[in-house]
Amino acid sequence: MSTFLSRLGRSSARHRLVVVGVWLAVFAGLAGILGVNGSGDSAPQTIPGSRASQALEVMNREFPAAQAPPENTLQLVFAPQDAEVTDPGISSQIDSVLAEAASLPGVESVSGPFAPDAPYTSPDGTLAVATLIYGDLSDDAQVTSYDAALALQESAPADLGLELGGNLVPLGAESGPGEVVGVLIAFLVLVLTFGSMRAAGANLLIAVFGVGVGLVGVLAYGSITPIGENSIILASMLGLAVGIDYSLFILSRFRTELRSGRSVEDSIARATGTAGTAVVFAGLTVIVALAALMVAGIDFVTEMGMAGAFGVLVAVLLSLTLLPVFMKTLGVKALSKKHRKDLAAGVVFDEDTTPKHGFVRRWGQAVVRRPVVSLVTGVLVLVVVALPMLSMKTAFNVPGGTDPESTERAAYTLILDELGGVQSPLIVLAEGDDVASSTTALEDQLTGMAGVAQVTPAEVSADGQTARITVIPTGGPIDDSTKDLVHQLREDADSISGIHLEVTGETAIGIDQDAALSDALVTYLVVIVLISLALLVLLFRSLLIPLVATLGFLLSVGASFGASVAVFQWGWLPALVNAPQGDPMLSLLPILLVGVLFGLAMDYQVFLVSRIKEMHDRGLTPKDAVVEGFSRSAPVLVAAATIMTVVFAGFATSTFSVAASIAFGLMVGVLADAFIVRLVLMPALLSLLGKSAWYMPRWLDKILPSVDVEGHAVEHASAPIAGDDEPSQTGDRDSLQGTHV
Repeated sequence: MSTFLSRLGRSSARHRLVVVGVWLAVFAGLAGILGVNGSGDSAPQTIPGSRASQALEVMNREFPAAQAPPENTLQLVFAPQDAEVTDPGISSQIDSVLAEAASLPGVESVSGPFAPDAPYTSPDGTLAVATLIYGDLSDDAQVTSYDAALALQESAPADLGLELGGNLVPLGAESGPGEVVGVLIAFLVLVLTFGSMRAAGANLLIAVFGVGVGLVGVLAYGSITPIGENSIILASMLGLAVGIDYSLFILSRFRTELRSGRSVEDSIARATGTAGTAVVFAGLTVIVALAALMVAGIDFVTEMGMAGAFGVLVAVLLSLTLLPVFMKTLGVKALSKKHRKDLAAGVVFDEDTTPKHGFVRRWGQAVVRRPVVSLVTGVLVLVVVALPMLSMKTAFNVPGGTDPESTERAAYTLILDELGGVQSPLIVLAEGDDVASSTTALEDQLTGMAGVAQVTPAEVSADGQTARITVIPTGGPIDDSTKDLVHQLREDADSISGIHLEVTGETAIGIDQDAALSDALVTYLVVIVLISLALLVLLFRSLLIPLVATLGFLLSVGASFGASVAVFQWGWLPALVNAPQGDPMLSLLPILLVGVLFGLAMDYQVFLVSRIKEMHDRGLTPKDAVVEGFSRSAPVLVAAATIMTVVFAGFATSTFSVAASIAFGLMVGVLADAFIVRLVLMPALLSLLGKSAWYMPRWLDKILPSVDVEGHAVEHASAPIAGDDEPSQTGDRDSLQGTHV
C-alpha cells in the first residue's frame, strides 16, 4: 500500500489542475443533487421493533377512529400564588388572558380550563391549564406564533404565575462564536507547530473543504432519504477534527523530508507513502468503528455512524490527493524561515544524528525513570474523573424540553407536580376472546398498582377482542416509578385468565428505546474491544500491548462518561457550558462516544507505539526505545490532540444540548486518551514490561500477515521509487549535501 500511496501523492502533485477539478466536480455534483431534491425531511429517532411500538400498531389497527391530538399546540399554565384559580379576581384575569390568546397569530381555537365536561384544573384549585390549538404553520409562521405566545406570557399579570408549555419551533443546532474560536485556536496551534502560516493555512483549508464536501454529501443523501439532525452534527464535527489531524501528519512528514534534502516531489511521494499509510489505517479504523454502530440494530444510530464515517472518508481522500497539490504549490515555503535558510545553506536535517532535547523528550524520560509513579498517578486521575459515571442516568427524550430553566420546563413540572403524569399517560391494551367481560376486574387491578394515579374506563374495539385503558402514572416519563410500573405491567401481562396485556404510548416507547440503547451499548463495547485486540495484535505483533492499550481506551471512555455526567447531569461548570444542564444524559450519547473515541484512540496508539516499535526493532533497549520513539512521535501527537480538543471545545459551547454534550464528551475523551493514556500510561507500562511487551508466540507470528502501517517499505527502499530520476520543479533541491543537523 505504501508504494501505491507514494505514487498517488506524486501523481496528484504533477496533475494539480486535474485533482482540483475532480474535487470541485464532486462538490458541485453533490450540491446539484441537493439543489434538485431540496433539503428533505428530518428522520425521526425511533426504534420500531420495540414491544411498545408493536403494541401501538395494534392499537392503531383496532381503534382507527381514535382522534389524534393536534400537532401544533401550546399550553397556558396558570399557577397563582396564595390564591385559587376559581377565585373571582383570578378567574376573570384568566378569562382576559384567554380572550387575548384567541387572537394570537395562527391560533384556531382555545380550550379553556373550566369547561364543565372536561375541566383541566388541579383538585386543590391551585393550577389551571388552557390549550392553544394552532393550524398548519410554515417555518416562519411557527417562529412568529411562538414569539407572540411568549409575549403574551410575559405581559400577563404577575400574580397569575403564567408559564408557557410546549414549543412550536423545532429545536436545532445553533452556531455560535465557540466554533469559530475553536477553529482559530486550531489555526494558531498549526502555526506554532509548523512555524509557517502558509503550511498552517493549507492544512486548515483542506479540513474546511473536507467538511464542506462531507456535509453536502450527507445532505444530498438526506434529500433522498430522511436523515436526523444529529447525523449532520457528527459528520461536521468529526470531519473537521480528523481533517486537520490527517493533513497535519502528512504535512509534518513532508517538511521532514524537505529538510533532509529531498526534492519537493520526492518529499511528497515519501510523505504520502509513509505518513499517508498511517493515515489510511487510522482513518479506516475510525470508519470501521463508526460503521460497527450497526451492531446496535437501531436505524438512526446506524445512520449517524455512516454519516460520520463518510466525513472521515472524505478527510482521508483529501489528505492523499488534494493535500499533495497544496504541498507541490507551497514547495519549500512550507518550511519556516529558519529551516529554509538552513536548507539554502546546505544544512541537512538528519533525525538520527540530530541532538535530542526539548520538553517532550524530557517528559518521556521522566515517565520512563518513574514508571510506577506515572502509572499510578495517571490511573488515579482517570478513575477520579470517571467516578460520576456511577450515578449516570439516561433518557431517550427529556420531557418538558431540554432546558430546566425554561418556561416550557416550568409549565411541565407544574402540571406533573399537581396532576401526576397526565402529560405522559400509559396506554394498556388488553387482548382476549371476551375482553369486555373482564374490563372491570382489569380496571380494579390497574388502579391498585403502585405508581398509578388514575385509570380511565376501558374502551372496547368493534370486534370485542381488544380493550384500551389509559393509565395516568404518578410520576413523569423518566421517573423510576413510571419505569417500574411499565415493567410490572408486563410481568403481570397474563395475570387475568384469557387476557393478555401490552403497554404502549409515548412514555412506554421512550422507556423501551432507552433500554434498547443501553443493551446496544453493552454489545457494541464487546465488539469494539474485540476489534481493538485483533487490530493491535496484527499491527504490533504483541499480546500485551493490545491488552494494555484496550484497557487504557476503556479508562478514557470512563473519564468521558464521568465528566459528562458531572457537567450535564450534575450541573458543574455552568459558567463555561452554554447548553442546558441538570438533565439525564441522552441515551444515544454513550454509544456514540464509545465509537468515536475508539477510532481516535487507535489513531494515537498507532502513531505513538509504531515509532517505539521501530526503535525496538533497531536493537535499542526497551527503555531507550520508548524514549526515542516517544520523542519522535509525541510532538505531532500532542499537536493533533490539542487541535482535536479545541475543535471539540468550540462545539461544546453550543446552546444546543445534543451538539454540546457530544462535543464535550469527545473533548474530555481526547484529553484523557491522548495526554494521559498514550503519553503517560503507555510509556510507563512499556517501560515496566520491558522485552515481554513485544512477546508474540511463533506460531501466531507466522500466520498473521505483515502490516506496514508506517510505510517503511517506502522509507527504507534502497532504490528510488518511480519518477525519482526525473527533473524536479524549478527551485527544488534534488541533491543537497552539507552538514547534518
